[in-house]
Amino acid sequence: MDDLDLRLIKLTQDGIELVPEPFKKIARELNISEEEVINRINTLIEHGIVRRFGASIGHRALGILFNAMCVWNVPDHRVEEVGAIMAGFDEVSHCYERLRSPDWEYNLYAMVHARTREECERIAHEISLATGISDYTILFSEKEFKKTGVRI
Repeated sequence: MDDLDLRLIKLTQDGIELVPEPFKKIARELNISEEEVINRINTLIEHGIVRRFGASIGHRALGILFNAMCVWNVPDHRVEEVGAIMAGFDEVSHCYERLRSPDWEYNLYAMVHARTREECERIAHEISLATGISDYTILFSEKEFKKTGVRI
């Protein structure tokens, strides 16, 4: 990684403009070609310096106002199978396994997003039917804090 890569990361880490050719503007700021910007981003990803380059949707602006972390008590031997089913639901943004603790029996977590609280509950019920797992709890978000990644 060189100084130009570092400048590129700093220019893109807080997002890129939603314009028809966003990399052209970045290229002008770095005084390099658009092709070089794209190549450098790809190289940073290939070398594991940048783990992902993605888009973040403003779900609240789309009317998706309710977030629920559904926690599930899944038999350990079924975690992979059940996790794959849960992750297949469009309303689930992420699904992951966590170790159980003596005071907390849940080991599989799925974040559900919907327009209403009732819709979150319905989706959790549908997941329960699809997986055969009925031991779950729904934890609704009270407040959303700003999400940011690592900054340079």
